[in-house]
Amino acid sequence: MEKQILHIDVNNAFLSWTAVNMLKQGYEIDIREIPAIIGGDETKRSGIVLAKSMKAKECGIKTADTIYESRRKCPNLKIYSSDFKIYRKYSNMLYELLLQYTDKIERFSIDECFLDMTDYLMKSTLLDKANKISKRVKEELGFTVNIGVAHNKLLAKMASDFTKPDRVHTLFEEEIPIKMWPLPISDLFMLGKRTVPKLNNMQIKTIKDLANTDKNLLSKKFGKHGLQMWEYANGIDDSEVQYKEEKPKGVGNSITLAQNVTNIEKLEEILLALTEQVTYRLRKYDLLANTVSVQLRTSNFQDTSHQGRLLTATSSTKEIYAKAKQLLTQMYHKSMEIRLIGVRVDNLVEKEELQISLFQDKLNDKQEKLDNVVDEIKEKYGYNAITRAGKMELDNVLRLKDIKE
Repeated sequence: MEKQILHIDVNNAFLSWTAVNMLKQGYEIDIREIPAIIGGDETKRSGIVLAKSMKAKECGIKTADTIYESRRKCPNLKIYSSDFKIYRKYSNMLYELLLQYTDKIERFSIDECFLDMTDYLMKSTLLDKANKISKRVKEELGFTVNIGVAHNKLLAKMASDFTKPDRVHTLFEEEIPIKMWPLPISDLFMLGKRTVPKLNNMQIKTIKDLANTDKNLLSKKFGKHGLQMWEYANGIDDSEVQYKEEKPKGVGNSITLAQNVTNIEKLEEILLALTEQVTYRLRKYDLLANTVSVQLRTSNFQDTSHQGRLLTATSSTKEIYAKAKQLLTQMYHKSMEIRLIGVRVDNLVEKEELQISLFQDKLNDKQEKLDNVVDEIKEKYGYNAITRAGKMELDNVLRLKDIKE
């Protein structure tokens, strides 16, 4: 199966995260909109620029300039100290959001991630997922990202480095000659600064030049690195997204509605669809849930949620939906206009670790067999191959988001 890979790169991460954090604390000025830098202590001559705003860049300030040099270039420059505690916080917030789309995430650096979306598109396209992620990061986290869309990690990384900021770029194999080959050789991923002059001396100035060079000649001159350079120039990369597989602490789904909903029967139908996704995922992980919570967001962005404990840990769609429906009834009143609804399960336990009574086991056996049959059909023929009675068609009215934390 052809890989479906995204590369997420936060635009001007340190400055952006500092700006977002300051705005949340009531600071009235967005430092991304003024001449500003993230740097060290101005009183120390060794302080350098770690990140700069566009206004600072227009003044000629560059990354790694000294604070002293920067102040000379821009007398009204605002300087802010780095705070890696804040950077880790927002990096983790981004990671948690991305986990809503795939479990296979490689944290390449504090502000970059590779996502393997191969098994997680669910009848959507890779480009569509990228655009949704870009929009949600901006709206929910307050900063922007560039996203590279490709069939391997190399091309996704190269694509995310195209025009910035706040852009989604594709780089599929057929686009390599147009989008990648004209670039200077120094733009090729993983090409060291010392290698560039050596290639220039061989009259290799662009990525296309390198792609068309005899790979045996490159191997002879540069060893294994020469072959890798040739492969990269031709868009060849078989490396896997390196991720740490962990079972979730909680599983949930939420939906932002295309139109506000006031009818509780319609909300119940949506809730069933959400619950079905949640329980399907629980069973894939061999986990059982002890608690259920339901979240509502009104048209004026007021959030409310209720949580309830199940009689026994379960992954049964029927039982979890019954509890979720009960919670929805407790929260809902007729004057509410709902724009978002979500369901989540927590206090998860391993199925094999749970000891239940013989009576409870027999009681759940029939429902468990039904759930397993439904799961098998979905896995064989696609998630939407079978739906439960009462589930509404979501595609035309809803934006569905798989959430896992």
